[in-house]
Amino acid sequence: MHFAVIDLYTQQAIGTLALMRIDATNGVAEIGYVTFSSQLQRTTAATEAQFLLLQYLFDTLNYRRCEWKCDHLNHRSRRAAERLGFQLEGIFRQAMVYKQRNRDTAWFAIIDHDWPAIRTAIAHWLSADNFTSDGQQKQSLSRFKASAGIE
Repeated sequence: MHFAVIDLYTQQAIGTLALMRIDATNGVAEIGYVTFSSQLQRTTAATEAQFLLLQYLFDTLNYRRCEWKCDHLNHRSRRAAERLGFQLEGIFRQAMVYKQRNRDTAWFAIIDHDWPAIRTAIAHWLSADNFTSDGQQKQSLSRFKASAGIE
């Protein structure tokens, strides 16, 4: 299930992300195929796009688990997962062959038990009160996560 990220000012698509490996019976889905343009990468809007997808998954669909998998060498993706509150569950060694090399896959997840604290932390971080008039954050997401008891 693919989603486009639209810049509300320009009405242009600036990214995509998807729910994949959807298992409705068990309430599990994976976030993947995340492709953000340079306009979207490392922005508040990027965090908001991920947050909205997580809200849809947990609060609307009432799923129990959201997974995030990436090449263990993809440090940007791993940092993004951790920043959003996903917990590393392990490294699946030689999970696939990719570009003629063995790829180890880092496997992350948020479960429904974790979601309320993560939702609160990200919502507080995204709040307009947390940003100056020129868009600079006043407090980091890690500070809000720590206040919510998230490692």
